[in-house]
Amino acid sequence: QVAAASGHTVVLVDQSDEILKKSTKGIEESLKRVTKKKFADKPEAGAEFIKKTLKNLTTSTDAASVVHSTDLVIEAIVENLEVKNQLFKSLDKFAPEHTIFASNTSSLQITEMANATTRQDRFGGLHFFNPVPMMKLVEVIKTPMTSQKTFESLVDFSKAVGKSPVSCKDTPGFIVNRLLVPYMMEAVRLFERGDASKEDIDVAMKLGAGYPMGPFELLDYVGLDTSKYIIDGWHSLEPNNPLFAPSPLLNKLVEEKKLGKKTGEGFYKYK
Repeated sequence: QVAAASGHTVVLVDQSDEILKKSTKGIEESLKRVTKKKFADKPEAGAEFIKKTLKNLTTSTDAASVVHSTDLVIEAIVENLEVKNQLFKSLDKFAPEHTIFASNTSSLQITEMANATTRQDRFGGLHFFNPVPMMKLVEVIKTPMTSQKTFESLVDFSKAVGKSPVSCKDTPGFIVNRLLVPYMMEAVRLFERGDASKEDIDVAMKLGAGYPMGPFELLDYVGLDTSKYIIDGWHSLEPNNPLFAPSPLLNKLVEEKKLGKKTGEGFYKYK
């Protein structure tokens, strides 16, 4: 949506036409919300903007057949290194030499994905934040093999889609999650020790640190399974780092399928 709205030609690829129809409808709804604000007093201009944006967007279920005419591939599939590597390996065969590959992963190593291809110098990370149309930040990740030219292209692309890029090396969690995930885990440990209630911890961080959500609200929003997956991955990379130690309470909730907002219950209950 964000790339198409900024004048880029985009092909959205997914596993089935059904998913793609749903995605296109979602993008259309999202664009309507954007135009309501952006073109409040000019409904004609708003309608034109939506039409123009959707014109830039086509869909496909066959990544290999569309990749031959692209300059940039951004992968945003399931957070599973093996699956991502398979995708990159197959696309590497069909993509032109100049095409840059990027992953939107929030917790996996970009270097390991780059190594699944023959274009390590044309591979980097582009980590967008949810919800992408609203959030201004993009983390541009440079591996030891990413060329300066590739890095600059990724920064330029981020600016071209109206975002504010920051740069980071290929370190676990990059900047935001590297600070945010241990903070959320520390909140869970504080609660596990019985030092404060989760409600009071949430209020304290909202009113004392100015955060829009408390750590437990944020964990429920992100998904407890996702948070556990990230911390488990980092723990296996650095088993002696106390910041990455697993949490018995988090593990228990995930085991009980209480994964947060999406299942109706996590640290809190949702209707």
